[in-house]
Amino acid sequence: MRTMISDCGEEEAVTVRRTELSDAQQIDSLIDLSALAVFGKVNIIHILEKANLAVTLANEKNEVLAHASFCDYPIGDLVDQTDWEAFLHQHFSTEHFTPLNTLFLHLYVAQPSFSKAGIKEILRAVFNVVTELQYICLLSPNVTALEPALDEIFKPLKSRSQPAPQCLALVCHRHNYCPMLRVRSARKEDYEDIKRICAEQDKELSASHGPYNLAELIEAQSEGKNHVAVCESDGVAVGFISVCADVDLVLLNDCFELDVFGRLYKPQQADQSEIPPQDPLTADHSTRETQTSTTQDHTEEQERNQHPESTAPRKTPNAFCIQLLVIDKNYEMRSVDFLPFIFKRFPDRDFCIITVPNLKHDVPLLLNFLRVAPQPSSVLHQELYIFHRTGLLKSFEVRTASAADRAAVSTIVEKLSQHQFLLEDLDEFCQRQSELDGTPLKALVAQVQNQVVGVLIIKKEQDMDYICSHYNIENFIYFSHHGAEEHAQMCHFALNPIFQHYAKHFLQEALRQAHISCLYQHIDPPYSSQKNSCVHPLTSVLQCMVLVRPRRQISYPLKELGTNAPERRITQEQPPFALNFISRKLTMEPKLTINTRIVVVGASETGLSFLEVLAVCPHLRFLNLTLISTHGFPGDHNYDDVGFLSTSHAYSSRDFGQLGLRPSVSVVTGKMVGIDRKAKHILVSGGRKVPYDHAVLCMGQQYQVPCPTSVNLSRPVTNRELPADCHCHRYTGHVPSNLLTLNDQHDCCAARHWLAHNFVEQDDNAIVYGNSIDIFTCVDSLLGLGVLGPRIHVVLLPMEPGTSCFSNPSLEGAMERALQKAEVHIHCNCVLAQMNEGEHPEPLTSVSFTTDGPPLHLTCGVFINLSSRRVDYDAFRSINDACLVFDGRLVIDTTFHTNDSSICAAGPLTKFSRRYDAEQWTHHNFNSKEVGQELAAAMLPLFDPTLEPTVDLPPDADRLTPVYKQPKVQGGRLPGGYYYLHLAKPSVPEPAVGPSFVPHAICFGGQQNQIICKE
Repeated sequence: MRTMISDCGEEEAVTVRRTELSDAQQIDSLIDLSALAVFGKVNIIHILEKANLAVTLANEKNEVLAHASFCDYPIGDLVDQTDWEAFLHQHFSTEHFTPLNTLFLHLYVAQPSFSKAGIKEILRAVFNVVTELQYICLLSPNVTALEPALDEIFKPLKSRSQPAPQCLALVCHRHNYCPMLRVRSARKEDYEDIKRICAEQDKELSASHGPYNLAELIEAQSEGKNHVAVCESDGVAVGFISVCADVDLVLLNDCFELDVFGRLYKPQQADQSEIPPQDPLTADHSTRETQTSTTQDHTEEQERNQHPESTAPRKTPNAFCIQLLVIDKNYEMRSVDFLPFIFKRFPDRDFCIITVPNLKHDVPLLLNFLRVAPQPSSVLHQELYIFHRTGLLKSFEVRTASAADRAAVSTIVEKLSQHQFLLEDLDEFCQRQSELDGTPLKALVAQVQNQVVGVLIIKKEQDMDYICSHYNIENFIYFSHHGAEEHAQMCHFALNPIFQHYAKHFLQEALRQAHISCLYQHIDPPYSSQKNSCVHPLTSVLQCMVLVRPRRQISYPLKELGTNAPERRITQEQPPFALNFISRKLTMEPKLTINTRIVVVGASETGLSFLEVLAVCPHLRFLNLTLISTHGFPGDHNYDDVGFLSTSHAYSSRDFGQLGLRPSVSVVTGKMVGIDRKAKHILVSGGRKVPYDHAVLCMGQQYQVPCPTSVNLSRPVTNRELPADCHCHRYTGHVPSNLLTLNDQHDCCAARHWLAHNFVEQDDNAIVYGNSIDIFTCVDSLLGLGVLGPRIHVVLLPMEPGTSCFSNPSLEGAMERALQKAEVHIHCNCVLAQMNEGEHPEPLTSVSFTTDGPPLHLTCGVFINLSSRRVDYDAFRSINDACLVFDGRLVIDTTFHTNDSSICAAGPLTKFSRRYDAEQWTHHNFNSKEVGQELAAAMLPLFDPTLEPTVDLPPDADRLTPVYKQPKVQGGRLPGGYYYLHLAKPSVPEPAVGPSFVPHAICFGGQQNQIICKE
């Protein structure tokens, strides 16, 4: 909020913000005859949908005082939107007007008392937010007198043709409302002004830089080494920057992937092009306020010792660094004005670099910088950003591609995967402007100083009905205001990374020149065979576009509905794909970049749900999301119909394909074996260290290799004679190759493959050991593989009194009858006693069990273990050694925190602290996906400035455990052709007794619903 003086002289607290659709009614009420005369008849919803930028001035009551909408083309049909630049250059003195620096006013309305003050405030805000903007034009075919507020602001364009076209042609210049800052070398006289700015940010500066002395920095300036500059407004210094030529390139190369930039050394050969070639780089975006750079010297001798290959002539550094940047918050968008000045101070260096602490918020300057990917082994608590001096060029142009561009485009993309498809589509566009099936194509290239630096190929989106029915696209647009011809699909995108700060402008120009308003990008899952799209760098596209959530689908009984069924193009299943989207109104919508390192341990439903919430935030871009998983990312493979285990129906392979989490999440394949809380990194099997700012533990519980009791069976021993702690021991011996413990879809897929090649055609027995529903789903999968029932032995562990697999006697009976019909052997109340009669267990050929009666001895070809579900030992040891409180499970509070504020946990791994008196009320009783969503909701306020601050709660409110609403779901295919689905209200589980089993019926018991139906 800021105080503004109205045209009547009254003070009003106002805010300038982006227009929301909820403002439409108030804006419509402000349209008067004078606005209609200039802008023509206006549909407010339509203009808000199509405007590149819509800004509203509102008061404390959220009443609209003034509104303005801006587009990248003129009003009406005076000139086609693709030709306005040539039109202006032909008829007016507008040589410097380009699509990059020009917008057009399409509507301005205001309350009478805020007409003049409102337009000035809005223009000031627009020029401040859009840093490249220099001119705002009012070009309208309606020749009429302007209202006084606009007449005062906009001045006529100088005509250069006679007769001049019949139109309004006016312009407003940046320098009148938000001028570029003047940058000069710092002087001692600037000390007081700079000290005032630093004092406002002293705490943050001290945390990131430690003690510093401004006077010493100013006095230490030397030509070619250290420079200090200030930017000033109206003769007063409002910003300060310190740059240095001494950069520790050895350390930076050890920690970041800088090979594509020549390791920041001068090239050995002089035949380099002015603009560096396309480099396959995986990096992106920005952070906030003040930063530090690594500038400490390594001597020449040290560099030779660490890099013996450089013992020839010493390489010349090609980069300088920003050591310190401080700027008044009211001017921070103009921090880009420093860049031309500091590059002039180092004419022999091509790169400007800056390192930023991970926990820093977004800094507008870094919107122009390229984030460099860290090395996997890096534990440096900094992000590296880089800017090439050619990025200062403003001659970034977008035009339609021609056959003459093929050689330049081929050079840009030759090292990219799928580049051959891009070149084929470019050839088709040049030959016929369409694909072979007639789908229209449009190819555009970006060029700087007549050199091609990027290419974009789009085609008409053919599946809009499918997209609208399968994705929540209306979260971002009113679909009815966009014509069928205004939707296009991105086929290919490539842009030289040093110009990635122009990526959004590239897409904006594509929308304008192709006469479209919505652009979609399909991302196929890694296992897809239809991958024919070349998009690079993908991170640039993700920064510009938003990820669209898929819709939940209805399974229609098409045969029963007949002619009343939905159209086939809606119901026909297509291969899954993730959908990214951008529209005209999103082209100037900023994203806040979050560099904070968030590491999720465990690819459980809780962890994946947490990552999903963060990845789909449309206004946030998390650059450091990492998943540590034993078997990698579950969406990298199609695990549908693998079987063996029951499912919660939270995520399927199709869900992963549609969500598109993979490009936003770095995956470390391995197992957590240690946590270093002091150094803040997680040790993964194989020795890799993964640094974190926030760690989220979501490993859940897994089936463990059973430990035989090793009792002597030479005399009869029953279960009653076993020691009470016999189930608590951990197996530490050799795990036989034919003992399969199944915990996830990867294990099941590997088990299916092993069984098909090593067991199905044999005559040995299959032992299935455990006491959960997974026993029955596993048996069904074995029968489906062709294993005969008599070869399968179901060995059930003793259950807790009053419990059973299904908590319903009728369902238990149904399963018993189905297994008997399949001739599957069932052995109840058995505890593993010996493997191979105590001899070496490789391979496992026999197993022995104690029972309530005589011991059970079975020969064994494969032993499938589904027993002993508990916290993994390596996870327990890591937690315990890190001194995190573990009380049977990892102890958390109601905000998911452990006793370490930077480590959170959720899921079946956890339990609430005893102070809540909720021993039975654990995450194990809740929907894991909902738990992950609540975990994300608890953490988002740390990063999202748009979230409302938490209202002060009563002192005892933190003693209340969370309430969850979604049902806990479990289902699977059972022997006998049955499909089972169990839905339970979040609660402490209790034994449920239902009615007698009836096929095709729904059985109700207490707070649980169980559905079992025959195929």
